[in-house]
Order: sequence, then structure tokens, then C-alpha cells
Amino acid sequence: MHSLPYWRLSGFYFFYFAFVGAMAPFWGLYLQSLAFNAFQIGVLMSLLQVMRMFAPNIWGWVADRAGKRVAIVQIAVGLSLLSFIPVFFSSSFAWLFVAMSLMSFFWSASLPLVEATTLSHLGEKTAKYGRIRLWGSVGFIAAVIGLGYLFDYVAIRWLLWAVLGILATLLLFSRYIPEAVVVPHHTDHLPIWHIIRRPEVLAFIGAGFLMAAAHGAYYTFYSIYLVDHGYAKSSVGLLWSLGVVCEIGVFLWMPRLLKRVTLRQVLLASLALAVLRFLMIGWGVGWIAVIVVAQLLHAATFGAYHSAAVEMVHRFFKGRHQAQGQALYNSVSFGAGGTLGGLYSGLTWETMGPNVTFTIAAAFALAAFGLVAWKLRL
Repeated sequence: MHSLPYWRLSGFYFFYFAFVGAMAPFWGLYLQSLAFNAFQIGVLMSLLQVMRMFAPNIWGWVADRAGKRVAIVQIAVGLSLLSFIPVFFSSSFAWLFVAMSLMSFFWSASLPLVEATTLSHLGEKTAKYGRIRLWGSVGFIAAVIGLGYLFDYVAIRWLLWAVLGILATLLLFSRYIPEAVVVPHHTDHLPIWHIIRRPEVLAFIGAGFLMAAAHGAYYTFYSIYLVDHGYAKSSVGLLWSLGVVCEIGVFLWMPRLLKRVTLRQVLLASLALAVLRFLMIGWGVGWIAVIVVAQLLHAATFGAYHSAAVEMVHRFFKGRHQAQGQALYNSVSFGAGGTLGGLYSGLTWETMGPNVTFTIAAAFALAAFGLVAWKLRL
């Protein structure tokens, strides 16, 4: 690890996921404070995912051809900061829709490029990816716990200033990430569709789409769900953090785990536990022990799944296709899947109830399990 720009990459992950830690648990609460209904909240929250369907592919294509991944990251983060500023000037639905659309378009471009850059720096030691990525989880925890306690004492509107500060610091860190050398591969001359059309690749990407859709209710309404059932905002922050602490443990453990099991086995186990987790959240919110155990399962449903998925993308997409591969995975899974998750949960939350909404989430995870078991044979 000594030859890596370890702390510069880790610092970027820290503040990137600090942003997620500010937005995922608390942005829905801010929107609720503006008296938006569940469908409006679902639409506005889904914008963070909608733009991930388009932006990563556009910027990934540019970066792979220009060979300037980090420069694109710097531009994207700077524009996302500028695009966020208008939220201070109006709280109407239309205004926030436009501002969040622009901010999300630029913000979503950076992570796939940094993922590809990190894996290129690691070379043959990609199993150690988790030791860098874990700092993103630390940043998420710092934001969730800090803001969770803060919002027990101050108005939720202070979230706007917290997010602005995080984006400004992220821009600073992006300026210190060095470009990585992209190792040529014999498939470089082929179009990326030559890789995508393989059955195992399609199955993997499809499973990512379904897994992200399964998490839609969790990322959109989990905090609201807990607060509505009497949990303090500080407790909500601690519960989010508990899951991410377990996620960090998985990131540290993955190099040893992958010496004993295959990536396919990790994906299957993670998907099976996701089914269990969403059923526990949907039907066990009245029992703190059930909610705690469900958060412990975040180690599998995000930590293990994400580590295995990033490594799988890196194995499928080589050479000049690396950034596009990471971008494609992010677009289809977190983008299209996350959008579907936010929209269906917004529609079903008030009409069918939280129990049914999280049961639908479990069904998405079960469908992803079936797809991986059927087609992903490596």
C-alpha cells in the first residue's frame, strides 16, 4: 500500500460518502419539514439516482477517450457545488427539482471515475480496494452521527450548510488525486457492447439494478419511518452508523474472505440476507432488537455486495473500458434501479403502507438472487 496515493484517495472517499451520510438519512426529513407529501419526497430523493442513469456514462466515455479521469472528477465536483447553492434561495418543489437535478447530474459523475482510478492504482492488488474504500464509510458515519445529534438541537434547515461545506471540502481533495496509468488490454479495440452482451455480464448488471431498487425504500424513507415510530434523530443517526461500522469490518475482511469463497458466492449470500433484512425492517420496527439486527446485516447487503460488485466490474471491463464499465454499472444499478426504488416506495408508502413497501423491497432482492443463481456462472 506504500506506493499508493492512499490518503489522497481515502480523503476523497471520506468526503464523498460524508455527503451521502448527510443526504440519505436527513434530506428526506428536510423535505418533510417543507410539508411535501410522500410522493413529492420520493421524486426529489430519486433525483440523486435518476441522474446516475446518464451522467456516469457520459463522463466515463469522455474520460476513457481523453485519458483524464481526475480532471473530469474535478470539473464534476466543482459544478455540483455550484449547482447546490440555489437551494438556499427557494423551497418550492419546482425550484428544488431543478437545483437537485443539476447537482445530481454533476455529483454522480465522479464516483465511477474515482473507483476506476483507485483500481488502476492498485493494479493486481484489487482485493485491497476495501482498505481505501472503508474511509468512505468512516466519512458516512461521521456525518450521520454528527448531524443526527445536531438536529436534536437545531433546525433541520442547517443541513443545507453542512452539505455545502462537505461539497467544498470534496472539491479540495479532488485536486490532489493523481492520475493512474491505464494498462492496455487486448479487448481495447472492441466496442464495449462486446462485453455487455455476454449472458453473465447482463445477469450481473440486472442483479445490480434489482438490488438498488430493493434499497429504494430504505434510502428514501428509513429515517422517516423510525422517527414516526418514536425514535429520536440521534438514535436514527446511531442506527445508520451501526450498519456502516459493520460495513467497514467487511471491507477489512474481504481480502481474506475472497481467498476462501468466490465472488458469486459473496453476491448470493448478500442477496439472500437482503431479503431477510428488508422483511425485518418492514415488520419489526416496533422492536429495537429486530432493527439493530437488521442494521447489522448492512455488512452483507451493502459492504460485501458492493466490494464483490466493484471487483466483478473490474474483471469484466479491462483496459480503456474500465471507467465506462464502472459508469455503466453505476448507471444501471444505482441510477435506474435507485430511481425505480425511490419512485415505487413514494407511491406505495402512503397507499399500501411501510410494511408492504419493505416487502416489495425484499421481493426485488429475491429476484436478484434468482438472476445471479441462474446466469452468473464463473
